[in-house]
Amino acid sequence: MAGNGRKQQILQAALACFSEHGVDGTTIEMIRDRSGASIGSLYHHFGNRERIIAALYLEGIGQYAGLLEAGLIDTLDAEACVRLFVTGYIDWVVEHPDWARFILHNRGRVEAGEAGERLRQFNQAHGERIAGVLRKHRQAGAFRELPGECFVSVVIGPSQDMARNWLAGRSKRPLAEYRELLAQIAWDSVRAAAV
Repeated sequence: MAGNGRKQQILQAALACFSEHGVDGTTIEMIRDRSGASIGSLYHHFGNRERIIAALYLEGIGQYAGLLEAGLIDTLDAEACVRLFVTGYIDWVVEHPDWARFILHNRGRVEAGEAGERLRQFNQAHGERIAGVLRKHRQAGAFRELPGECFVSVVIGPSQDMARNWLAGRSKRPLAEYRELLAQIAWDSVRAAAV
C-alpha cells in the first residue's frame, strides 16, 4: 500500500482481518488490535468501519488504475495498450491477492455506501483518461468496430474471470501462467482485420 504512517497501518491491518475473518466477521476492535492503533486513532482517520472498507477499496483500485495509466503512455501502439490491460491486471492480482479478493467482493457495498459517489467519480475520471489514450488508436483504425462500453469488457473480462477462479482456488495452475495467452486473446478480440 502506498504511503506511510498510522493510516496505512490501519488499512493493512484491516485487509489482514478482512482476509482472515471476512468483512462481516471483522470488528473495529479486531482492526484496532491488529494495527496497534487506539480506537481514537481509528475514528480520527476513518470515522467508522464502513469508511475503512471504502478507503481500502478506493486505495486498491486507485493503485491499480495508477499503474495502468502510467503504462498507457501515448508512445505505446494499440496492441501494447490492449496487452497492458491484461498483463497489468494479472500482475497486480498476483502481487496483491488478498486486496484483489477484497475488491472483487466489496464493490457493491462501497457503491451503496457513503463513498459511492466518490467511487463513481473516480471510475468516470479513470475511464475518461483510458478512453483518451485508446481514442487515437480507434481513430487510426487499429480496433474493430465495438460499442465503447463493450470494449473494456471484451479486453479484460476473460482475465477477470480467470482471476476470480484463481482467487477462489478453482484454478489448478498459477494465474501468471495465463498472462500471455489472455493478452493475445484480448488483442485478437479487438484488433481490426487489417492490423
